[in-house]
Amino acid sequence: MRDHPNGDGPAVKPALPIWTGRATNRAQWLLASAGAACLAVGIRLAVDASWTNVPLVMTIVGLLAVGVLMLFGTLAFVHVAVKVYSDAVEVRCGHLGLPRRRIRLDHVAGAEFAPSLTPRHWGGWGYRWRPDLGVGMIVREGEGVILKLGDGGTFSVTVDDAQTAVRVIRGRLGLGTTGKTAGA
Repeated sequence: MRDHPNGDGPAVKPALPIWTGRATNRAQWLLASAGAACLAVGIRLAVDASWTNVPLVMTIVGLLAVGVLMLFGTLAFVHVAVKVYSDAVEVRCGHLGLPRRRIRLDHVAGAEFAPSLTPRHWGGWGYRWRPDLGVGMIVREGEGVILKLGDGGTFSVTVDDAQTAVRVIRGRLGLGTTGKTAGA
């Protein structure tokens, strides 16, 4: 895709990422299959049901709701993809890339390597907020990146090869490539 300002001048190419990383949680597929099973049972009951039986209707609606929530809720956090551009860090979850967060590097005050970010400390998998930890996208236990934001907040994300990501971000910020390790 190219952008031609006012129809003339040189084409502006979109920025390519400097670094890309990803983290995957295969256990989420098990939860997604349980959601699909609930959805399938709910659909099967709906097709064969006598719609005059109120408890059966409530069961069908409950199975369908639980199935949809489990299926799509878990598939959204099966993996996280992190891209470091020359001007921003972009984090996308799941196959649709939602939720998505783009943090401009001019809003980042520092970056630290975290050897162990755990869902237990964050209250589970997913897009999380804790007053003492800030905001995080946690898809599995393991290494991650903690961005110190200019407004005093933090943003944490689990990603493979987080040390390289921190080195690249710190290099773009002009902070040098050595940084302290953060505990989780």
